[in-house]
Amino acid sequence: MEQILDFHISPEEQNTRIDRFLADQLDGLSRSYIQKLVENGQVTVNDKPVKCNYKLHSNDQLQVSIPEPEELRAEAEPIPLSILYEDDQLLVVDKPKGMVVHPAAGHYTGTMVNALLYHCKDGLSGINGVLRPGIVHRIDQNTTGALVVCKTDLAHQCLAEQLKVHSITRKYRGIVYGNLKEDEGTIHSIIGRDPNDRKKMAANVKNGKDAITHYRVLERFGNYTYAEFVLETGRTHQIRVHMQSIGHPLLGDDLYGPARCPFNLEGQTLHAMILGFIHPTTGSYMEFEAPLPKYFKILLEKLQS
Repeated sequence: MEQILDFHISPEEQNTRIDRFLADQLDGLSRSYIQKLVENGQVTVNDKPVKCNYKLHSNDQLQVSIPEPEELRAEAEPIPLSILYEDDQLLVVDKPKGMVVHPAAGHYTGTMVNALLYHCKDGLSGINGVLRPGIVHRIDQNTTGALVVCKTDLAHQCLAEQLKVHSITRKYRGIVYGNLKEDEGTIHSIIGRDPNDRKKMAANVKNGKDAITHYRVLERFGNYTYAEFVLETGRTHQIRVHMQSIGHPLLGDDLYGPARCPFNLEGQTLHAMILGFIHPTTGSYMEFEAPLPKYFKILLEKLQS
């Protein structure tokens, strides 16, 4: 069934691009999907269709028509899952290194979604479209660790709201180049698309979003530092970009770090270790821990020796 959403623009929200405004309001939907809705005339301002670059005015009346999710095109595949928790509303999985979360260009098979479709059959939320069933947040291909997946639309809406207000606990472990000067600190900047490289994000760029990362040193190895990172916000590549911005990129990060890595690694040493949230039906706080992957433990032992 088609979903109709209405918004009234306040003076504080004027002069914002309509696609950016809706991306902030509708956390369960990607900006590219929202832009398609605008282009298809499914977003109106004062009962008239607009373009993606339309800038809002005070007292504008927005209406968004979100079509019923199409029949899923991703295929179920019998890929083993490491499940930390599961009930009738959601499950928490431990994502391995190298696995993409949802199908996209160049990755239409072997993804977390393909595995989830096999495990859950038809029991995944449909809010986020045909290629992202159940996916309310994601982690990068070469980042490992805890990921929550929603089976119902109720769970999806509840978790999306918690993400929006930054109330979900997300603690990561990582190893960075260099010796961090302070034992703990906070990085606060704007993160947006790198104007010179569309594959990358960058700190302090125009039209970015507020991003806050807290870090704490766990162990020092001279040329490298083992640290915990706590996300207050959840921007694309946030920890990777923030650590690069202060001169300490993640070890193994071939996008934001040195071209050559002294260890045989497959991407950044970053692990989503702790994930905590309020359960959508019980109202209880739940917290899960994904153990460090084998490669990470071996690397730590090498650095400690």
